[in-house]
Amino acid sequence: MQANKPKTLGRQTAKLIAALHDQSKELFGHRDVAKITGLKPGSVRSLVAGLVNRGIATRIKRGLFILVPFELGSEREYIGNPYVVARELAGGGQYYLSHAAAMDIHRMVTQPQLVVYTTTPRAIRPKVVLGTEFRFVQCKPEHYFGFAEEWLTKTEQIRVSDLERTVIDGLKQSEYCGGFTELAKGFWMRRDDMSSDRLVDYALRLDVGAVIRRLGFLLELFDVGATTQVERLQSRLTDTFQLLDPMMPAEGKKLSRWRLRLNVTPEEIESIVRT
Repeated sequence: MQANKPKTLGRQTAKLIAALHDQSKELFGHRDVAKITGLKPGSVRSLVAGLVNRGIATRIKRGLFILVPFELGSEREYIGNPYVVARELAGGGQYYLSHAAAMDIHRMVTQPQLVVYTTTPRAIRPKVVLGTEFRFVQCKPEHYFGFAEEWLTKTEQIRVSDLERTVIDGLKQSEYCGGFTELAKGFWMRRDDMSSDRLVDYALRLDVGAVIRRLGFLLELFDVGATTQVERLQSRLTDTFQLLDPMMPAEGKKLSRWRLRLNVTPEEIESIVRT
């Protein structure tokens, strides 16, 4: 087996890395290298290939690379902050970090997250980068709302669903949040920081019956919000019953007030969220 090439820096490479650091660019592409060095495309590709071969940079995807911090020593593979990588994999356009990723950013989880979820109106295939899985949840263009810009570091900004949209997305697709009870626990942890008005507005704007039912149930279970907000949700109910937890078997009592089948009992939920 051929030994790894040492992480030595030539004059041009050192200039490039210094410039990337000056511009606070941990992630970079061929265009960045061309702008800094003035090299032609073929020479740019050759220079970047040399960086990867010597373990100075790691390839994230075609045309996108990340510098490996020198303090990692001989380590040759480095992904950096996965949420910044998710932004780049989404193309930097219409996207927001969502579901379990947003719950992590908003301190709504107690367990490490193994998959990074990103919502976007475009269809993007899932990707695995250095062992980290990135999944993209496609939404309708009219459902692309409820997010904010957040600074992860002094130089890196990402777009993430706000607290209320994180809950709404989880009520719709709890399988991307570790399950309904995990979502309920996250809601409980941050309930005092949420706007119940905004929660109801988002649910009605999304107009998904199961979300409206589950939100109304949680608002009453945790005594969040006012009677008028509950009434707004109830005015949109139909006769159809939905499962409280879509990942659990279709069993349990029916709660006619919210047209829900309680395949997880209120007592079980309250026991879980308070642990």
